[in-house]
Amino acid sequence: MILLTAAVEAELGFWQSRDGVEVLITGVGPVEASCALAAALASREYELVINAGIAGAFDGAAAIGDGVVVDHDTIDLALESGEPLALPLGVTLADHAASDSALVAQLRAKGFSALHGITVTHVTASEKRAQALRERGAEVESMEGFAVLRAAARAGVRAIELRGISNRCGDRASSDWDFAAGVAGLRRIMDAFFELPRVEEIFR
Repeated sequence: MILLTAAVEAELGFWQSRDGVEVLITGVGPVEASCALAAALASREYELVINAGIAGAFDGAAAIGDGVVVDHDTIDLALESGEPLALPLGVTLADHAASDSALVAQLRAKGFSALHGITVTHVTASEKRAQALRERGAEVESMEGFAVLRAAARAGVRAIELRGISNRCGDRASSDWDFAAGVAGLRRIMDAFFELPRVEEIFR
């Protein structure tokens, strides 16, 4: 059984129900996403979790309307300067989570870009902020990616993050926001994803 997650229903407006796939609408943001997914994973066993939705792209990473796979995602937990938090007594911070590498490789072989994601609670709305996150390696920005990948990892379930690019990250006046284009990009990569041999094995 596959669990397909999205923040809001409109992101999956194209989705046609199919046997072996359940849909979970988590709500917006990392807290809602992680809580909803943790509850779902505690109630039933799944072989794979998909986090699907739209995302913004930083300049040079992807174009509006592209479908991309996020190979690993970072949550924005750091000092305002971007420097790591100083935690006491050897405590470590879980701030990276990864998509299933074999599935990512199969999508890359089909021509889709594998990009580094960053999960935020404040949508980037200035060129200064966009540049700072880009310098930290961010290529796409969402509000749920890390939360879903991390919750799945803690439950021992494979997961992957698929995104359609809806806007550029930076000043809102020049973000070229296009929800429909983002959803179209997401649909293309999801169609390709469900044709992957390794995914088809789950339904056998």
